[in-house]
Amino acid sequence: MAALARSVLVTGSNRGIGLELVRQLAASPWPPQHIFATCRDPEGPRGKLSSTLLFTPADAVNLPSIRGAVRAVGSHLKDQGLNLLINNAGVSSHATLRSLDSREMLSAFTTNVVGASVSLRQEFLPLLEKAAKGMGKEGLSCSRATVINISTKLGSIGLCLRVPEAPMYLYRASKAAQNMVTRCMAAELQDKGILCVAIHPGWVKTDMGTEKVLGCAPLMVEHSVQGILTVLASLSQDTSGAFLDWEGNTLPW
Repeated sequence: MAALARSVLVTGSNRGIGLELVRQLAASPWPPQHIFATCRDPEGPRGKLSSTLLFTPADAVNLPSIRGAVRAVGSHLKDQGLNLLINNAGVSSHATLRSLDSREMLSAFTTNVVGASVSLRQEFLPLLEKAAKGMGKEGLSCSRATVINISTKLGSIGLCLRVPEAPMYLYRASKAAQNMVTRCMAAELQDKGILCVAIHPGWVKTDMGTEKVLGCAPLMVEHSVQGILTVLASLSQDTSGAFLDWEGNTLPW
């Protein structure tokens, strides 16, 4: 059985889902040849896992930081290109209609949409295109070239009224915008051989997922990531532009 992808980059990798993605990829019986783990503080207390991984500082809202990460990854990969970009970096907010303010809303959109979704992928696009061309394959898959956005069902407009107890205006609106970016990119990049998918990881026991309701999240991060990696292995041209959960179920936009 082949590796999920020859090269993988995970953003927001110093904790939670990002950290567990890196751990499970590295521990796989068929690990990627190259794993790049980016976060704001690679030297922090949870910033190091193994000397076999390349840690690169990358602040999703800082364009020079992103470009520095692109140069480091490109130099390491040489002519191979990047096969799989997992965009996990993001911020949460539990603001209600009464408590939100414009500065906080702009900050959430800057991180979750402009930085983590648009700038990051724009800068890494040449490496993804290089990988797609170099694989010489028809169809789309994570082993060729793929962008995965870790999204949330809280960003689903179709499901919004079913979760009235969690208004979370800033987080939900920014994630809905991120979902639209995913759909647009899927349509634009399909002909270049690049697959784009949004994935809801479930309600996971992480610092961000349990910030206000500690202990209530039902899903352990290990199980969520196991499911995500299984879903990634099954992606194809038929799922380009899809919004899936960690079990592979299709979610309404």
